[in-house]
Amino acid sequence: MRDDFPVAAAYLWVALWIFWLASAVFVKRSIRKQSPGSQIVQSLPVIAGFYFLFGRGIWPHWLRLRFVPVSPVWTRTGLVITAMGIALAVWARLWIGRNWSGTVTIKERHELIQNGPYGLVRHPIYSGFLLAFLGTAIIVGELHGLMGFLMVVLGWGLKARLEESFMTQQFGAAYLDYKRRVKALVPFVV
Repeated sequence: MRDDFPVAAAYLWVALWIFWLASAVFVKRSIRKQSPGSQIVQSLPVIAGFYFLFGRGIWPHWLRLRFVPVSPVWTRTGLVITAMGIALAVWARLWIGRNWSGTVTIKERHELIQNGPYGLVRHPIYSGFLLAFLGTAIIVGELHGLMGFLMVVLGWGLKARLEESFMTQQFGAAYLDYKRRVKALVPFVV
């Protein structure tokens, strides 16, 4: 019998990207954006991460080594983690509404959202994507998947830092207080 969990994970990712593209239409106008250079620096590790995780390239032997055993338990666990991450990212995307942007920006009449998923972590979209990437890396089970996860951690970590700077400049003490109270990516930890 064929294991359909990797296929189910692929459907989850496709549904996420369709939702993401459709919802990008309904956002506020940007009044300040990150520079193209910083966007490239932050995007390159993320693009590499997608390639390592989803690419079907011919990997060198060491990248095909497994970091989890071949087992339905691991693929099911990975699928649950992927689904939880995607659900968190979608919830956060819906919650932030028209303030959302695919790049680091300040929007017209930008609001500092501090409740819902933003009361759990300051960057719940990144947290959700990272959780989904980790789950998918577990499904893949090989080091190239884990390498992809680590690359997106680097890319979205850089993006989160820049976003923190923008938010501090825009909201001052209110953002610094929020930053003191709420962790960036993992509740109560980081």
